[in-house]
Amino acid sequence: MDQHQTHRSHAARRERRVITRTESVEQRILARLSEIVGPNNYKVWFHNSTHMIVADGFLKVGVPNVFVGSWIENHYAEAISTAAREVLGKDVHVNYAIEPSLFGQLRKTQLNSQAESVQKAGLRGRELRTGYAPVAGPPRPRLRGRLDDFVVGPGSALAHTIARRVVEQPGEVYNPVFLHGGVGIGKTHLLQGIANALDGAARGLRWRYTSGEAFTNEFLIALKHGTLEQFRATYRELDALLIDDVHFLANKRATQDEFLHTFNTIFSIGRQIVLASDAHPHMIGQLSESLCSRFVSGVVVRIDAPDLATRCEILRRRARTMGRSIPDDVIQYVAEKIRTNVRELEGALLKLVAAADVTGSPIGMAIARQALDDHLDRTGPILTVNDIENAVATFFGLTPADLHSSRKSRTIALARNIAMYLARTHTPMSFPEIARVMGNKNHTTVLLAHRKIAGMLAADGPAAWVSAAGPKSAPVRSIVTQIEEQIRS
Repeated sequence: MDQHQTHRSHAARRERRVITRTESVEQRILARLSEIVGPNNYKVWFHNSTHMIVADGFLKVGVPNVFVGSWIENHYAEAISTAAREVLGKDVHVNYAIEPSLFGQLRKTQLNSQAESVQKAGLRGRELRTGYAPVAGPPRPRLRGRLDDFVVGPGSALAHTIARRVVEQPGEVYNPVFLHGGVGIGKTHLLQGIANALDGAARGLRWRYTSGEAFTNEFLIALKHGTLEQFRATYRELDALLIDDVHFLANKRATQDEFLHTFNTIFSIGRQIVLASDAHPHMIGQLSESLCSRFVSGVVVRIDAPDLATRCEILRRRARTMGRSIPDDVIQYVAEKIRTNVRELEGALLKLVAAADVTGSPIGMAIARQALDDHLDRTGPILTVNDIENAVATFFGLTPADLHSSRKSRTIALARNIAMYLARTHTPMSFPEIARVMGNKNHTTVLLAHRKIAGMLAADGPAAWVSAAGPKSAPVRSIVTQIEEQIRS
């Protein structure tokens, strides 16, 4: 063998060694990545979902779609870089690329897993074979909300637009969607409207509308009766999951862990998730950081109470559905007096109509004043310092006794200051009176607390505290608004 042939032979062997080593390098990177992110996260986001290639100093990460790619890059980029650096002994540049073949592989794996789960749970396998059959589980409730019936105002326009886009392109544009706002302002209406629109779209989509409480109860029943596989198959094969009052999951660690895996499974294949709560994710006490980060990873939209013009239109539409003709001056009168939420507004209208029916009188200003006497000039109940202390303590996971104590931890100090600010703002009590009620003999403390919170509100400053679920941070304005809504509800 001549020298040239020998050189080529050595080069070929070196090339084969490089190829073998490259293959093992990728396996070792994935193995190390599994150790870093944990087996559960690895199974959801990487196993059968990604493809890695090391070449020319780059690590290419192939992903099935833009959703998985964005999630991995946003949440696991550091873990991938760390795993690659530890295996290769140097930093490498990581590229992410969509590989359509992975989507089919991921979907096939998921369907096989679902079929096995259904068979174990004793469900009929044919419900999964078409991919479009109704989801197994309790009968769907009758949902009243329709997107076409929703009265759009300045405080709800963005949420309504996003709801429309969700129906048009589920899982493609806005995902996940998190709606939040006070009680009775339209969150449930929008969620039900999305569900009804998906159901009427003739696309065979598998969707489920439920509440955080119902999800929790179903999970506990499944645990008790050993039917977790059936429970998981019910939720994890969905094209769209809509959960109202998701804040109910707070302070329920096992339920939160279960929902986290459900969320990851649905989201990883680009299926739609829409959630609603009375509070922003960061403001939900004792919500795990893992769930909170998922909830804020998409679009978070606040729905505000309707303004006067919107309240008038709500009343007009509601009156038309009842077959009633109500004068504009009565509509204006009711809308001006009922400013809390849509539910109370509709309740006042029903009371007005009932009063007219009972007396046989036409609906006019006289009967409106008489029927709605207990609503007049109502902007909320008469508040006491005790009401405010209870609401503040509940928000921060404390007790009213903590606010009266001499303890000065960051959380208690912040809660105490906000309670004093709200007491001065929402009650007629003076600084000395508030100080006495809150167990502080020095009214200067209340004065300084009021000035501090007022200053933070003016500067739109943030506040940090520690909850049972870990450190939290949010704008003071959001905290105060959330507590005020709780007090009024």
